[in-house]
Amino acid sequence: MRVDDAHIVERPDTLAVEEPLEIRADGRSLAVTMRTPGHDVDLAIGFLLTEGLVAPDGVHSAINCADNVVDVSLTEPLSDDVAARGFYVSSSCGICGKASIDAVTTVQRWRVADDVFTIDPDVLISLPDQLREAQKTFDRTGGLHAAGLFTRDGKLQCIREDVGRHNAVDKVAGWALTNSRLPLRETILQVSGRASFELVQKALMAGIPAMAAVSAPSSLAVEMATGAGMTLVGFLRGTSFNVYAGAGRLDLKPST
Repeated sequence: MRVDDAHIVERPDTLAVEEPLEIRADGRSLAVTMRTPGHDVDLAIGFLLTEGLVAPDGVHSAINCADNVVDVSLTEPLSDDVAARGFYVSSSCGICGKASIDAVTTVQRWRVADDVFTIDPDVLISLPDQLREAQKTFDRTGGLHAAGLFTRDGKLQCIREDVGRHNAVDKVAGWALTNSRLPLRETILQVSGRASFELVQKALMAGIPAMAAVSAPSSLAVEMATGAGMTLVGFLRGTSFNVYAGAGRLDLKPST
C-alpha cells in the first residue's frame, strides 16, 4: 500500500532480500552473517580474508553446499581458538563477535603507504555516478549498499551489492582473492554510504590504498586510514569532496 497526499494505492513492492548465510571452514560452522543472496562464495572467502582468519593463499576451494551455506576448504586448518569462536554478524555491523577493540585492529598484510600513484580529481568525482549506474538491484528495491572497485583511471573492475555495507566490501575482496588480484594496488574503493572503521579495515586487508564514500567517515576510520597511509575521501557528491587522509595521492591544484 502506498499513501500519497492522502490517496491510498494498493500495489506490490519489490524488497531487498535479507537472509542468513552460514560460513563453514572445512565443514566446521564458523560464522553466520545476514546478507542479500548472490555472490555468496565471494562473501564467504572475503569475510575470512578481511577478518584476518586466512592468508591470501589459505583458500583451496569453496562451494555452496546447501541453501544459505558456503563451505570453504582451507590449505591449512584454522587454529582451535578461532574455529571454536562463533560469529554472528548483522547486516549493519561488520565487527560483531570481536572480543575487544584490540581484536578489531587486524594485522595488515600489505603496506598501502608504499603504493604511490596519483588520482585525478575528475576521475574521483565520476565514481559515485558510475557506481549508481551499475547498481541493478538497487534500481528495483532502493534498499541496498554497494561497493565498487575502480582502477586509478576510473574503470570499474567489480561491483557488489548487499543489505550490509561490510558484506558488499567482503564480496569485492572475495572476488579479488579468487581472481588472484591481491593486493589491489592502484585501486579506489567507492562505497555508497559512510566510511566506517570496519570498511577501512577490510579495504586495507585487501591492499586497497584509497577509499571514497558519499557520506561521512567515522573518527576511528580516519585514524586508521591515516596510520596506514590510505587515502580516505568522504562526502563525495557532485564536484566536491572532503579529504580526510592521504591527500598526497590526489592531484590537487590550490585555488588562486
